[in-house]
Amino acid sequence: MRTVTIKPTDILDYWYSDFMQKHWFASTPALDDVIREKYQSLWERAAAGELDHWQDSPEGALALVIVLDQFPLNMFRGKPESFRTERKAIDVTLNALKKGFDKQLSKDRLSFLFMPLMHSEILEEQDLSVALFRRYGLTGNIKFAEHHRELVRKYGRFPHRNAILGRESTPAEVAYLASRDAFKG
Repeated sequence: MRTVTIKPTDILDYWYSDFMQKHWFASTPALDDVIREKYQSLWERAAAGELDHWQDSPEGALALVIVLDQFPLNMFRGKPESFRTERKAIDVTLNALKKGFDKQLSKDRLSFLFMPLMHSEILEEQDLSVALFRRYGLTGNIKFAEHHRELVRKYGRFPHRNAILGRESTPAEVAYLASRDAFKG
């Protein structure tokens, strides 16, 4: 049996394809099924550390972040598993920043490199995400990142995840989740 080898450029070509640009924000069950079918085994390999060598290049680090941070949101929509590789994705991002890969990637690709920091429930990582989005003028992400940071400041976590992760919401979080502001998160 022949094993198919996938490269970081394969992930980036798919992620930035016309198909994904058109369908990503629609977040339909059909898209979730396509991503699960095509990439769940790759995600499992990445979670197990089998793709850690991708971190040696800017494109590889970005592809690994997409596999660890973005694809699970579709593959496991509304399930705790969707956040299982969040910490690993954050570590890949921090490593990429240490290596200066943020200066080597084009501006249109940086927002997804920084996403794991914006998804973190650690305030320092939230602060870093806001600073990076500002530094690179990624205006479409700044308000979203600032809102996430305010949630982490106020609650120490994202109330939106409570039901997914089986956490009980506090009365203040229940009130927030029922408000118009919850739609920003």
